[in-house]
Amino acid sequence: MGQYAPVWDHKASVEVTKNSNGMNQVTLRNPQGASVLISLHGGQVTSWRNERGEELLFTSKKISKSSKSARGGISISFPQNGNGGSVEQPGFARNKIWTIEDDPPSLISFDTQGKSFIDLLLKPSEDELKFCPHVFEFRLRVSLASNGSLSLISRVRNVTGKPLKFSFAYQTYFSVSNISEVRLEGLETLDYRDNLCPKELFTEQGDAITFETEIDRVYHCSPNCIAILDHEKKRTYLIKKEGLPDTVLWNPWIKKCKAMADLGNDEYKHMLCVDGAAIEKPIALKPGNEWTARVEYVVVPSTLSTDDLSSY
Repeated sequence: MGQYAPVWDHKASVEVTKNSNGMNQVTLRNPQGASVLISLHGGQVTSWRNERGEELLFTSKKISKSSKSARGGISISFPQNGNGGSVEQPGFARNKIWTIEDDPPSLISFDTQGKSFIDLLLKPSEDELKFCPHVFEFRLRVSLASNGSLSLISRVRNVTGKPLKFSFAYQTYFSVSNISEVRLEGLETLDYRDNLCPKELFTEQGDAITFETEIDRVYHCSPNCIAILDHEKKRTYLIKKEGLPDTVLWNPWIKKCKAMADLGNDEYKHMLCVDGAAIEKPIALKPGNEWTARVEYVVVPSTLSTDDLSSY
């Protein structure tokens, strides 16, 4: 695939370029100035900015010598190969090169709600089909709305003659002012599996979650809307999900952060992972069937009340 010039219409734009590592990437922009950047290496969303140009996702400034991409953004964890859903078990999809279905993207596309989008495709190559146990087609749609909200829709189709079983997560690193000043609402009173204890089952208290130490949990049967409140930035992230019954919550904190090759010593302060996931009960697809999951990220002022948030 070559490099294409940006294509503009009266509402939005799409641009395909290369990053510093020579990897192809796609930028979607809306007329208000919001943007999303997607790398074809792993189908990873590496940037999401609002209309003022403020970055909403965390991406580490430190890159491991063994990695082609920085830790952060939104990664597709499929087929997840960890028992319990730790963010450290991402699966192989993030290391594959995805393709653009409409290549070159001659015109920007809009869905029925007026969102601009790009469709990516991942499937085993001819050589991989000789030994790959996972024969599938994975379609990922990344959409940017006029209000700046970001949506990802994943469709996995089983194209083999055997059942396909997998776990899944949208591994999402949110940018926060300071992890100690953030609280998370929506997981109160839920059961969760703690990957630090090791993987014991606990029940969350009735208060909003705050952060004072390392956390690595999978919450079961979680609600379809979760909120991250960042008081210093006066910003609330709403995470809306469909087809994803679990939520992974992760922050490495001080000791583990210092030991990680692709995180700066203090970067844990400015990130929080909240993943929409299907982990506790893996997805089982019969031959020819398709599974769909969706997540939407919306940013609203933290000054809004709970009743106001329900309208988004």
